[in-house]
Amino acid sequence: MTVDLPPPPVPQPGDLLRLFGKMDVYLFDQFLKGRIRPGMKVLDAGCGDGRNLVYLMRAGFDVYGVDNAHESLQAVRRLARKVAPNLPETNFRADMVESLSFPDATFDVVLSNAVLHFCRDEEHSTAMVTEMARVLRPGGMLFARLMSTIGIESLVESQGARRYRLPGGTEHLLADAEYLEMLTERVGAEWVEPLKSVVVAGSRSMAVWVIRKRG
Repeated sequence: MTVDLPPPPVPQPGDLLRLFGKMDVYLFDQFLKGRIRPGMKVLDAGCGDGRNLVYLMRAGFDVYGVDNAHESLQAVRRLARKVAPNLPETNFRADMVESLSFPDATFDVVLSNAVLHFCRDEEHSTAMVTEMARVLRPGGMLFARLMSTIGIESLVESQGARRYRLPGGTEHLLADAEYLEMLTERVGAEWVEPLKSVVVAGSRSMAVWVIRKRG
């Protein structure tokens, strides 16, 4: 005898917001692809107020975050006390991304969401990526979302040292495929998936760069 079970309730938008917070959709894609799994140790390098950490905290991941802004660090600690009170407050530190206070090969996943384009120059961004790779375990994944020149090459004006003036007048360090390929090789990693880049309102281009540290 079979029993017909009712379908599960359809989650409402408010339910999804409480569960996932304001997680970046491209990071959410990595969960759907099974690349970030329960039991993994995850560092958000430049975590801000923790918008990408809500689900990780709720799901019991071993979550860490660093940020050099005092207000952001206090906000992510408040979030952790509310959502995952068992996480030690010391998991959230006032580190510079280019000088992390963790031992080598500590993490399964490192996140860098909208951080690298705030670097001063190419040397600064290379230092950040090298340090994030240092704390990754062999086989560990770096997920980064950052501004690029891809698709807007004719709209940006080079200021030297990989810094560009964007159409709105702001200046940022912008990557391109060649630079990201060089960084991937430099830190001993390989591409997890092809480089993606989305042009936003003709004013900026956001790239998604996902690599895995070689074992």
